[in-house]
Amino acid sequence: MRILVAEDDAAIAAGVRASLEQSGHAVDHITDGASADTALRDHPYDLLVLDLGLPALDGSDVLARLRRRGAGIPVLVVTAREGLRERVRVLDLGADDYLVKPFALVEFEARVRALLRRRTTQGTPELQIGQLRLDIAGHRAWIGQSPLELTAREFGLVEALATRPDKVTSRAQLVEALCNWDEDLTDNGLDIALHRLRRKLHGSGTNVRTIRGLGYLLEEMQDA
Repeated sequence: MRILVAEDDAAIAAGVRASLEQSGHAVDHITDGASADTALRDHPYDLLVLDLGLPALDGSDVLARLRRRGAGIPVLVVTAREGLRERVRVLDLGADDYLVKPFALVEFEARVRALLRRRTTQGTPELQIGQLRLDIAGHRAWIGQSPLELTAREFGLVEALATRPDKVTSRAQLVEALCNWDEDLTDNGLDIALHRLRRKLHGSGTNVRTIRGLGYLLEEMQDA
């Protein structure tokens, strides 16, 4: 999953980013509200972690603009602003969850998993294609009952494909899903990752099919 963290506190941002990247997510970090608003217009994200007290543009305004554009991505607000009226105000603006600083990382991680699970699997705990089972939020995979060991990049690939059922995913979309702004993924690197993923999916009843000139499709094999 690709996540935008809009947080101007360097220590909190570093901890949150490290936690998310350790879980296998691609993370972009923004320190002011105006830049966050621009990033949300220009890039597709699966989750926004939003501080309210941002310079240049308040987090509340970032949230309001996001919802006025009709964007439905989940938003987890992390803020020092307490009080029932403030929580109600922000939730009414369109936030999906609200976490008051300081917070424990384990609670933050649990809330992120819940929001991503709701977004990718409509609240169900797993996705299944053929014998391949995926816990997107928990970054776990199985073939039948046997655990499937995937690298972070391999899981990112199968996640990007599995969360777009019956839709072709372009190479550009795969790169977008896998990379932070400060990372690069060459064509050769993507091809190697796809080759290794296909090899590991052997026996799962699924296949990554190349749609020439368009991209890739994760599909259940008819003779599986």
